[in-house]
Amino acid sequence: MRLLFIADGRSSTALSWLQYWIGNGHETHLISTFPCDPPQGVSSFHILPIAFAGMARPLPPGKANSSRPGWVKRFRGSLRSLRYILGPLSLPFYRGRFRAILDEVRPELIHALRIPYEGMLASSVKSTIPLVVSTWGNDLTLHARGSLFMRLLTRRTLRRSAGLISDTRRDARLAVEWGFPADRPVLVVPGAGGIDLVEVAAASASEPLPEPMPDRPLIVNPRGQRPGSLRQDVFFQSIPLVHERIPAAFFVCPSLAGDPQATRWVETLGLGGGVKLWPHLSRAQILALYKRSEIFVSPSLHDGTPNSLLEAMACGCFPVVGDIESLREWVSDGVNGLLVDASSPRALADAIVRALEDPGLRQAAKTKNALIIAERADYRQCMAMTGAFYLNLLTR
Repeated sequence: MRLLFIADGRSSTALSWLQYWIGNGHETHLISTFPCDPPQGVSSFHILPIAFAGMARPLPPGKANSSRPGWVKRFRGSLRSLRYILGPLSLPFYRGRFRAILDEVRPELIHALRIPYEGMLASSVKSTIPLVVSTWGNDLTLHARGSLFMRLLTRRTLRRSAGLISDTRRDARLAVEWGFPADRPVLVVPGAGGIDLVEVAAASASEPLPEPMPDRPLIVNPRGQRPGSLRQDVFFQSIPLVHERIPAAFFVCPSLAGDPQATRWVETLGLGGGVKLWPHLSRAQILALYKRSEIFVSPSLHDGTPNSLLEAMACGCFPVVGDIESLREWVSDGVNGLLVDASSPRALADAIVRALEDPGLRQAAKTKNALIIAERADYRQCMAMTGAFYLNLLTR
């Protein structure tokens, strides 16, 4: 197949998709909506910095959003709201360049890996080429409601899409409410295509980490700062409550090293001896950390299917996550994890303590989660399903 992807070319999710199609011999083209270097193996590469993405500082290899200047983080919520209004207005300036790329590449199929703003750009040009759009994270529960323009363009994108790939059954349902025709094909697979179980098995629990880990119960929260989506303030407020009952509990937060807000929380709450703020870890390191840790925490208010959650489940790390619809698709409370009110420090602390004090629950969840990931989130199986989905659209 000759495939054209529209995505953030810096994203590990996008790279995961591209690597599969390139590795299986398909002619794979990329339009990146953020400045970045061309991924290895793509047949052509273009940058269209829609929604002012050209102003973003390119992320060095191995760095996450924690490398952003502090002032950007402090005003990130305001900047996001402004982008909801102004971002859609930038799309007409790139319509001509996008059409020229279509004429040059002549793809058989276009896949926009999220609605804002990649799917919005693809749907702005009428074409007979089938358009597949992915929803993941907060496309429909948060971003689509950001402004009148975002609502209108989300609806247009879904109406014009020939097929939908979603990382949650929730979004498959919501997409129809937002205008996606109910008779068109839908596939539900993890946003990054799934978990490479061979890679997980190869990851060593002794993989070198930034510093030696103490012989204490480990709780890992790798989600970074995601204002509007995660209650990281609640997470840090829960730590003293956990320490009141389990003083040995040790919390590790990859991607938050140097984050001014996280640093202030550690200082003001007096958490220095029980918390480590780490830089972004390599994939091998994060898998090794999950294998070494007892509990994975994600205090989500809005979310899709986080790849970090699936990785933690695959590594046997017990999930304690926000009680929201998308996460209930993977976690059954008290069976293979715990669901909590992510706005309550006390509820989060109680769940962490319960999990630490019940090794039987953790072991049963480890067995159950290994089966869930093998059945529903194996990378090769999910991407093969995606290939069949593409071919179905082309024959339609």
